[in-house]
Parts: sequence; C-alpha cells; structure tokens
Amino acid sequence: MDGEVVDPDARDLGDREKGMREPDEVAAMVRLKSLGWGVRRIASELGCSHMTVRRYLAAGGWIAYRPPGRSSVLEGLAGWLADRFRRHRGNADVVRQDLEREHGLRVSLRTIQRAVAPLRRELAAEARATVRFETPPGHQLQVDFGELRIPVEGEAGRVFLFVATLGYSRRLYVRPFRHERQSAWFDGIEGAFRDFGGVTREVLLDNAKPLVLHHDAATREVRFNARFLAFASYWGFRPRACAPFRARTKGKDERGVGYVKRNAIAGHRFGSWAEMEAHLARRVREVADVRAHGTTGEAPGERFARDEAAALRLLDGRPPFRQIRELTRVVGSDGCVELDTNHYSVPWRLIGAGVTVRVSAGEVLISHAGAEVARHAERQGRRGRAVAAEHLEGIVGLTRRPEPATVVPAPPPELLRPLTDYERLLGGAW
Repeated sequence: MDGEVVDPDARDLGDREKGMREPDEVAAMVRLKSLGWGVRRIASELGCSHMTVRRYLAAGGWIAYRPPGRSSVLEGLAGWLADRFRRHRGNADVVRQDLEREHGLRVSLRTIQRAVAPLRRELAAEARATVRFETPPGHQLQVDFGELRIPVEGEAGRVFLFVATLGYSRRLYVRPFRHERQSAWFDGIEGAFRDFGGVTREVLLDNAKPLVLHHDAATREVRFNARFLAFASYWGFRPRACAPFRARTKGKDERGVGYVKRNAIAGHRFGSWAEMEAHLARRVREVADVRAHGTTGEAPGERFARDEAAALRLLDGRPPFRQIRELTRVVGSDGCVELDTNHYSVPWRLIGAGVTVRVSAGEVLISHAGAEVARHAERQGRRGRAVAAEHLEGIVGLTRRPEPATVVPAPPPELLRPLTDYERLLGGAW
C-alpha cells in the first residue's frame, strides 16, 4: 500500500526467496551505475532492495545465487558415488546398499536419488548422444546385427540382418542370416570384404558375446574371443569394441541398421530366402549407393569409387577363414578334441596329447607328430559328436568281440601221399 514502510533486510530476504534477479536487470543496474545513478535510486527504479543492488555491483554483474550450504552425510563421497552409480548402470538402490556395506552409512533411497540426479541426467544424455567422428579412407568398417520379423515363404520368422558400413564413404553391405552365432559374424565380415574388394585396417563392433568375452566399462579392458582374434589375424585387421552400453559411439552403423530395417525391408514379404537376399542387394545397389548421404552430401558409391576403393588392402585370392583353418588342441578325457562346440574323436591313447586340427573343404583332419590320426566330416550344427568306433577300441568295457576262429579245411585226398613214399625217400623205415 502507499506509504507502507518496508524493511530493506526483509525485502532483500524476499528477493532471495523469490529467486535471483534476471541477468538483464543486473545489466541495467551496472549501466545505470555507470551513468552516475545512486544505489538507492537504482533499487527504487528496479523495485528491489538496495542491498541487492550493492551485491550485484560489488560482483560486477550477474552471479548465481547459492543458498546457505547444509552439511551432508554424503559429503566427500562425490567421486565414490559417481563411480558406483556408473558401475551399477544407474541403480540407486544398489548404490545405497554399497554405501551401507562399505562406509557404514545408512541413508534413505531418496537421499541417494537426490545426490545422483545430475549423474542420471548425464547418463541419459550419453545414451542419446551419437559421437560423430570421421575416419580416413580404408581405415574402418563398422559391423552390427539387427533383428526383425519378416514374412518369408509364407511364415513370419526372425531374420538377423548383418549390416557393415565403411566409415569413410558410408557404403553399405547387407546380408540376412537365420542366427547371430559366431559363424554368421565371420561370414558377414568376409562377405563385406569381398563385396568391397578389400580389407579395412580395423573393424569396430558392439560387445557381441560370440566375439567379446569381457569388456570392463571402467578400465576399457577388452578380452576378445580367441577364435575371433585368429580370424582378425588371418585377415589382418585390428578389432575394436565400442564402449559398453554405448552402442551409439558406433554411430555410422547404428544408422545403417536403422535404414535397412525401416527403409530397405520393412513391410515386404518374400517368397523365398533367395528372393530376400536379391531384394537387399538390389536395394543397396540402386538406392543406398546412389542417394546423397545426409552427412557427407555425396553418394556413397561415388565417394567409395573415388577415394576409398584404392585405400583397401587387397584380398589376394585368400579363401574364407572357415574353409582353411589350422588349430592346436589337447585331446580330452573322452578321447575327443573340441572344435566350434563340436567334438571329434581320435585314438584314445592320445588322451592328454597335443594335436593339430586342420579344417578344409568340409573335412576335419587331425594329426599328431606329423602323422594323420583321424579324419571326420565337419559338423554344421552345435554340440555334436563325431566318434569313430575304432578310436575307442581297447578301452575297458568297449573292447570289440573277438573274431570267430578261421577253420582251415583239410587238403583234398589226391594231395595226400602214403608213408612208404617218405620212407623210400629217407632211405629206410621209421
């Protein structure tokens, strides 16, 4: 009301309770002060306490208001909270349990949730973010699988789409599989190399179980599957796994998978598997290769032909990795060696010995000390057993039954001679 006397301190407290002055108001304070206005005149003009004006003028401009701090039971544990929150992938209740077990502090779940709220926003932003980075020609191939249900041969079944994207040109290679096992990864990568006509220096992939045994999110230590390392060595590329739970760091291929699922194949029906393969190849050739890419502004096919094709390492006529492989194995207690989860028998006396396994043209050849000891047809399934009966011969309980004795027939009568003939030959009777 008019004539009402307002306590400046109470008014200043009201300013704090209502929040800070807007930055443009503070800028007006500084400008009016530079024109020679007094503090109280500025406060009256802007409708605030002269103490508020003095505080901003002393700071030289707008400053964030910090309410009086309160001591917290979590004081000094910011680093520990951040580490545990990331380690437990945002599970605040597990963080609360760790806090009680390791630090003896019992707090409510709500207390933990308030403390990690900024971290939760950061994790959410990371999950949405796509890291954009450019690689030189021939340097990187990004690979991934996408899964969807597609009507094939009249039945809607799961189809696993392998998608490979060249990092520089963004050229795509797409191939459908009925599963996502290790053999599909190998065949897909090799198919991409052959389609592009060469090998990149590195292959970037997600943390797929058939390829990556362990990837520590904190230390970024990666342990690849031994056979995948052999595959990478065979083709001469360096494998890289993107950060755990951060598949979007593999942004180019994530978009490639999305493009194939939403644009290239969604809504289609196919009379056969071969028809679907032909459709995907045609779609990549006639659409994906010639459209202007949203990032590069060029057609991937043209960019590939101009800059990237010559930068790839030549294949040199090398056969598929799964066609010719040579490995070392130790014979197990069951008299078999393990290969791709399948078991192949050798003579049981080699149990515990090291043998060389060579896979070629659908056959598994096993040798010991340079000599071949077993040969089997390669099994295409999983966890199968190829056991030859002769490899178990001699094991207690498995000994073969003895062959029946062979009866030698008596010579015919005309071949027998009387004893007197032998007596005359020897010069007398016995």
